[in-house]
Amino acid sequence: MADLKHSILMVSDFFYPNFGGVESHIYYLSQCLLKLGHKVVVMTHAYGNRSGVRYMTGGLKVYYVPWRPFLMQNTLPTFYGTLPVIRTILIREKISLVHGHQAFSTLCHEALMHARTMGYKVVFTDHSLYGFADVGSIHMNKVLQFTLADVTRAICVSHTSKENTVLRSGLPPEKVFVIPNAVDTAMFKPAQERLGHNEIVIVVISRLVYRKGADLLVEVIPEVCRLYPNVRFIVGGDGPKRVRLEEMREKHSLQDRVEMLGAVPHASVRSVLISGHIFLNSSLTEAFCIAILEAASCGLLTVSTRVGGVPEVLPDDMIVLAEPDPSDMVQAIKKAISILPKIDPQVMHDRMKRLYNWNDVAKRTEIVYKRALKCSDQSLLESLSRYLSCGAWAGKLFCLVMIIDFLLWRLLELWQPAKDIEEVPDVFLPRDQDGENIEGFR
Repeated sequence: MADLKHSILMVSDFFYPNFGGVESHIYYLSQCLLKLGHKVVVMTHAYGNRSGVRYMTGGLKVYYVPWRPFLMQNTLPTFYGTLPVIRTILIREKISLVHGHQAFSTLCHEALMHARTMGYKVVFTDHSLYGFADVGSIHMNKVLQFTLADVTRAICVSHTSKENTVLRSGLPPEKVFVIPNAVDTAMFKPAQERLGHNEIVIVVISRLVYRKGADLLVEVIPEVCRLYPNVRFIVGGDGPKRVRLEEMREKHSLQDRVEMLGAVPHASVRSVLISGHIFLNSSLTEAFCIAILEAASCGLLTVSTRVGGVPEVLPDDMIVLAEPDPSDMVQAIKKAISILPKIDPQVMHDRMKRLYNWNDVAKRTEIVYKRALKCSDQSLLESLSRYLSCGAWAGKLFCLVMIIDFLLWRLLELWQPAKDIEEVPDVFLPRDQDGENIEGFR
């Protein structure tokens, strides 16, 4: 295929059938890169009985390697256990660049490490924000420093996320690009008929965990219900903090005004969103927030905490920001209710179509790939010098890890030479002039 530019391996522990911001980002980015003529392969761990090679829409090939999740959908760190299978996939698929996603992902860190050992160009996308003071963040930041010490280029989803990543990893700012997320506006459309304002419905769709501000909801919801008898809440999502919300509902006798839906499948998110007027996001930390984009695309006015990259997501007339404090959030909801009659869902949806587009994200990511592939190749000694600068003790440990990885790779080359690994023939689905699959080949 004449216009084929790159063969890209996307790697993360987080992918379909799991649903979330990272999973959506990888899926939609991969689909748009396929339309641009690139070859894209995804590598993730097995989900239940979903193991082996699967094909998704548009001919997207997914390797579900037979590793089971250990904690929070992450595989158990093995350092070198994944080297043989990653090497085989890289050779079989004729990969030219490896793109890892999410600092939480063990599989991502190991794949980037092995790819750099083998001389591949690597790109890393960070989807989250981390602190600097607690024990977990300190350890995670050291792991990120190790991974990014020899990364070719990095991408962050907001300017706040870029500042956070640069500070945590010590990566030169000129190596880090900012490319925001997007939303599938064809999926998230407003309701055909506008809702009346006799009853105002506030929608919350989130994992009910501390980081997503579930404890704030416990204090905000009863106060809003007290101030506005015509307000009703719909809460979608599950998690350890659901019990607190259930207790709040019982304590304040709000069973008829607070509807708890539990976990909401991604295919049903739109149907929940279009039943409301206001979308409430109470996150305590957020690098971006795809949920806000989905709500705005459905025509909902957003009320959100002013944290992380959230202020960068929407124009001021489409969102009301508040500090992560119950009283301030109540005031923000009061303001949102007052300006609600001025909101036209269809106009908001049309603006979102112009502001956020996955094709635009793919084209900007393509530019990062081109710059990464133009970088000169580094010898092992040059790479070790960068790892050595990661700390007095950590630097030496990182060098030892990479030297062992290099030796194991050379042993694999002797035991099973690359020429003995069969390359997979490339299969391209017929596409029209717009890059869409021709009917019958989808």
